[in-house]
Amino acid sequence: MCIWCSNGLSQTPIAKLPVLKALMSNTSDTTYIINFWATWCAPCVKELPELKKIDVYCENKNCKVILISLDFAKDIEKVSAFVTKNSLRNVTLLDETKYHQWIDLVDPSWGGAIPATLLIKNDKNFRKFYEKSITFDEIQSQIKPYIK
Repeated sequence: MCIWCSNGLSQTPIAKLPVLKALMSNTSDTTYIINFWATWCAPCVKELPELKKIDVYCENKNCKVILISLDFAKDIEKVSAFVTKNSLRNVTLLDETKYHQWIDLVDPSWGGAIPATLLIKNDKNFRKFYEKSITFDEIQSQIKPYIK
């Protein structure tokens, strides 16, 4: 089963660092929009409709939106309820509290603030990082050359 393929109807999976590393090093033909967020982060929650729009845009294309919750693992039921209530897809909770061990993996310039979004397509050496809220138009304009 694909950890990044939850449909928002079942409990949100919990991932550790090896899963994030595997996603970050994936060389498939897929362009990934990886968003780091939390249920307690107001700007993150406000940004979710933009990410849902890009998720719909990515349907039947070689792009995929992955939502990585940075909530604490002890709050998984709260996160799962939020995911279901908001009809979110492809959500997992990253259970790694030693942020210094993985933040540079995402982007060395990342200070750790959320929301943060990484656009990545390793087979084309494309990587764009945003440490701020991002819009559908910003994402679409960046990934359009890499999707079909």
